[in-house]
Amino acid sequence: MYRIIASLFATMILSAILTPFIRLLAFKVGAVDNPNARRVNKVPMPTMGGLAIFLAFNVTNFLLLRKQYPIEQLWALLLAECIILATGIIDDIYELKPRQKIYGITLAALVVFFIAKIKMTTITLPFLGTVTLGWLSLPITLIWILAITNAVNLIDGLDGLATGVAIIALSTSAVTGYFFLNVTNTFISIMMFTLVAALIGFLPYNFHPAKIYLGDTGSLFIGFMISVFALYGLKNATFITIIIPVIILGVPITDTVYAILRRILNKKPISQADKHHLHHRLMQMGLSHRQTVLVIYGIALIFSSISLLYPISSFWGSVLLTVATLLGLEIFVEVIGLVGESRRPLLNFIKKIVLLSENKIEK
Repeated sequence: MYRIIASLFATMILSAILTPFIRLLAFKVGAVDNPNARRVNKVPMPTMGGLAIFLAFNVTNFLLLRKQYPIEQLWALLLAECIILATGIIDDIYELKPRQKIYGITLAALVVFFIAKIKMTTITLPFLGTVTLGWLSLPITLIWILAITNAVNLIDGLDGLATGVAIIALSTSAVTGYFFLNVTNTFISIMMFTLVAALIGFLPYNFHPAKIYLGDTGSLFIGFMISVFALYGLKNATFITIIIPVIILGVPITDTVYAILRRILNKKPISQADKHHLHHRLMQMGLSHRQTVLVIYGIALIFSSISLLYPISSFWGSVLLTVATLLGLEIFVEVIGLVGESRRPLLNFIKKIVLLSENKIEK
């Protein structure tokens, strides 16, 4: 245990030491975000910060904690990580099209499925029992990795936002996986905490006012690793093991789902960028850059706290908890106008009920 704790501390220090060097490298290779209508930065900012996180994470895994992991799977994961990293670096320097990024993520996901052999194989559903996925295992695994990776990538819009949300999500996942979900492979929790340590070392440089951005190098890498970690608990999926990571990742998933819905309702391409994401809406309501990030951290902590209730709840308790969470989330989304200020079906329905009740009382 002491060796693991010392290794995590070393990871944090290594990440903090590497980040300034990666910052200089980003300027030299042209991995820079220049100000434009969609970006919040007012001056050119170096990206590619995820490279420091990747290096600190893997140096620790291979040099300090190698005995904790199945070595063949560790090498297979490294191959997939390198594909994701290369995709992110190329995008940070040359700016890839969304379709090209999807190709890179898909290739990395195929490595995870066929070489690392990390995949969903069965699912146990209420009233239906255990269902073997068979050939569906591949598309479901690929869709999961693509969805989570892109969701984390989409929330990387403010200084320290994706980094902080990832720290909260990974820490909660590591705790629930180790103590509640009976995941036999305890090395997954160790690996999650190693990534958390690398993120903590990077955060001081990334928090507002940032000195370096994660870039797609970082956001794709973090999202990809979160999706892969979740797959270890989803190998033999149940209602609880599916819902917990979804709730833990409530912030990026919510932002992504409502972004897709917003673009469909507005008859815009799903891949078309806009300035109506969660962080944009909060800033448009008058919150400062730092306040917006802290508010979203708070929302992420609420989701994480809710996720901790599932392992100690009965099936119907989990169902009620899910319904209550979705209703509360929908009200919040409508209040801040995430889909559009004129699209508030639940609030309008509640308003009609209240008005009808008042009319009946008056009569």
